[in-house]
Amino acid sequence: MNSLRGILRGGGSSCGPFLKLADPGVMEIVGLAGFGHAVIDMEHGPLGVETAQNLVRAAELRGVAAMIRVHANEDAAILRALDLGAQGVHVPHIDSAAAAERALRACRFHPDGSRGVCRFVRAAEYTHVPKAEHFARSNDRVVPVLHIEGVAGIDALPAILDVDGHGVIFLGPYDLSQSCGVPGEVHHPDVVARMRRAVDLARSRRVAVGTFVDTVEDGRRWLELGVQYVCVSVDVGIFYDACVALVRGLQAQGFPERTKA
Repeated sequence: MNSLRGILRGGGSSCGPFLKLADPGVMEIVGLAGFGHAVIDMEHGPLGVETAQNLVRAAELRGVAAMIRVHANEDAAILRALDLGAQGVHVPHIDSAAAAERALRACRFHPDGSRGVCRFVRAAEYTHVPKAEHFARSNDRVVPVLHIEGVAGIDALPAILDVDGHGVIFLGPYDLSQSCGVPGEVHHPDVVARMRRAVDLARSRRVAVGTFVDTVEDGRRWLELGVQYVCVSVDVGIFYDACVALVRGLQAQGFPERTKA
């Protein structure tokens, strides 16, 4: 399987959902459906480290690039996610060059960073992979995804892009809409204009850009504008929408509405 980093470096694109559900079967379905990546959400969701590790295993089984969104820009959180074998980490609320540098250094071993060293982890196949190979392979494969989620981050983007070692600059439309004073209005002209300027700037520096979308149409629009890494919806929302569609379809055929207890 080609690594996600290789796909993005080659100018390719990838799409996949965020996951909050703990069952590895959900990750397998994501792969069987044909998604390229999935983001295990340890910021907003209830998932713990042991659960995340099993989701990473399921991703590898079905050819999905497993990413983990950590809860904060903290070395220990990033380290644990990568030690599980994730191909990359989503790091929230990057709003300065210093914050970007901290996240990027935490993602890689010396000489590219300061990631904590331990071979007795799944990422090193529990010491099966020789030390030098593990360090070099990890540095080459890892995809740091830096979330730019507010006006301050957008304004600091030129300086953020000056820091070496980028994987993906990820534009978070919902948090950005709140920062712009229009919470939830991800299609508001101010939000869209800031995002488009950020896409153009990152692409001019040859840095891949990502974002979150709710619909296929929004995904198509951002892909056409040069976004390579698209996260589309969330497993719980996808399941809810499918259930609602089924229930309404059945009711349209004469099935009764649920009787409330």
